[in-house]
Amino acid sequence: MMEKQKKSVELEQQTTHPSEKQPSVKKLVRTERWYFGGLSAACCTHPLDTLKVQLQTQQRAEYGLVGMAFHVIRTEGFLSLYNGLSASCLRQATYTTTRFAIYGAVKTLNPNPNLPFYQKVSLAFTAGAIGSLVGAPADLINVRMQNDCKLPEGQRRNYKHAIDGIFRVWREEGPKKLFNGASMAIVRGAFVTVGQIAFYEQVKQLMLASGYFKDNPVTHFGASFTAGVAATLLTMPLDVMKTRLMNARPGQYASLMDCFTDIFKLGIGGFFKGFTPAFIRL
Repeated sequence: MMEKQKKSVELEQQTTHPSEKQPSVKKLVRTERWYFGGLSAACCTHPLDTLKVQLQTQQRAEYGLVGMAFHVIRTEGFLSLYNGLSASCLRQATYTTTRFAIYGAVKTLNPNPNLPFYQKVSLAFTAGAIGSLVGAPADLINVRMQNDCKLPEGQRRNYKHAIDGIFRVWREEGPKKLFNGASMAIVRGAFVTVGQIAFYEQVKQLMLASGYFKDNPVTHFGASFTAGVAATLLTMPLDVMKTRLMNARPGQYASLMDCFTDIFKLGIGGFFKGFTPAFIRL
């Protein structure tokens, strides 16, 4: 009888002990997996980013997304869609991971997981601006390497990889040139982070609060789709100007207004070049 009681007590301890500790364990391991954003952006969406840059740098709208894809593959080969991949990886390692890490770290420190929308926006805006400043040199090299195949043979920069590009710009054009277009990149990065993160979290929160949705892939996809629309609409004009400034030859644009005027020659549509690949990518 005593033996049965002893086994019963041991069994009770085994079943209750883990559950008592479960909340504290969950609390300890709850972290923001911010590195997934940078990893996926570098590995999965680079061809779309390459096509976006090439669409944005054409002065006249000669090609759409599909036409540009066939043109690039036909003239330069399929692997040219991955031009600048090393710079893209470096950019994501600096820009995307920085902004996601800042947002995730600050949000995790807050005891309330559901921040008011204005706090999400201000935090995302700040994180995006800092991340864009950190990633500006890699962004510059990325844009140039992606657009290089469009240039005549004699005008191509032919960077071997991202680090080679950074050192060559530093040596040939001066260290300040590494931040060419950084002002537009910072503003664009701030707004795209607001669209990507703040809108995503707010839409997901509203969907879950409605009672019609559960915390599952359907909800995540719906929130992501909405956030992608918001981020693309918020940032396309800034993205086009950033791309033009970063790809510009020395002295091509005297100021931001000069770049704006050049794009505006094509009308308002000029500021939304590359909208489709930008939207799909985001």
